[in-house]
Amino acid sequence: MKIFNSSLNDIEEIFRLYKLATEFQKTRFTIHWPEFNRKLVEFEIVENRQWKIMIEEKVACVWATTTNDPQIWEERNIDPAIYIHRIAANPDFRGQNLVGQIVDWAKMYALENHKQFIRMDTVGNNPGLINYYQKCGFDFLQLQYFM
Repeated sequence: MKIFNSSLNDIEEIFRLYKLATEFQKTRFTIHWPEFNRKLVEFEIVENRQWKIMIEEKVACVWATTTNDPQIWEERNIDPAIYIHRIAANPDFRGQNLVGQIVDWAKMYALENHKQFIRMDTVGNNPGLINYYQKCGFDFLQLQYFM
């Protein structure tokens, strides 16, 4: 298992994983991911903010990072943090603690980039995912609803 920056060659696989994740969300929740803008993801790739876990030459998981997220984190956005977004796992690799691997990686990434916090959010009130993230070491802060 290795972590790399995604490349523009990965764009179709990234969107395939987003689609699979969104379809899964729709089976469990009324709130789910919107359709993501391809230009946004391409921009993240160019800026080296889109990541992937590779296992046996296959993309096992993708996610994006940023150091600025005022829409979600509001006044907490001034804190020195990295924000992890849109984790989408390849169903062939579920159950392999990929989020735990991302957390371990993020701790090193945060240190290297002089950040004190690693933050994530969920789409809507997703108790199962919130509980899972807590098991991975995150503290639950609050639910927010956007109009």
